[in-house]
Amino acid sequence: MPRTGVLAHATRIEADSGDRELLEHLEATAAASKALLVLRGPDGADIELPGSLVRLLVAAAHDLAKGNAVLTLPVETRLTPKEVAELLGLSRPFVARLLDEGEIPSQHLPDSRHRVVRLVDVLEFQARRERRAEGRRRIMDAVEEAELPY
Repeated sequence: MPRTGVLAHATRIEADSGDRELLEHLEATAAASKALLVLRGPDGADIELPGSLVRLLVAAAHDLAKGNAVLTLPVETRLTPKEVAELLGLSRPFVARLLDEGEIPSQHLPDSRHRVVRLVDVLEFQARRERRAEGRRRIMDAVEEAELPY
């Protein structure tokens, strides 16, 4: 049975321009105090949302208020190398090389040469990559500021 793409079926949310002001207000309110969010059911009963869900909603509100779309996926989601490439904006052969070198952990499917990659491992790789880029940028800024020959 063919596997459908995980990224194609992820929940994607985009804010309307009219929602941005409300989202900015929600984010500011939640940041200013220990926010309490309540969900009112159809029967009128209030359900207090747990702190983990409040943090998720505030993080989503932050990005939506900036005009960014939000994509929701569990971090334990398993991705194909092609999906990893799409997510990172890299070519599939380059991602395959990263997998071969162990830069991004992967697992072979039983009795197959195909691999899967956990989303959490992709996100950790991306964070390392961004930290290295930031370090290189700081070094270049220091070199330029000190007017050292390059």
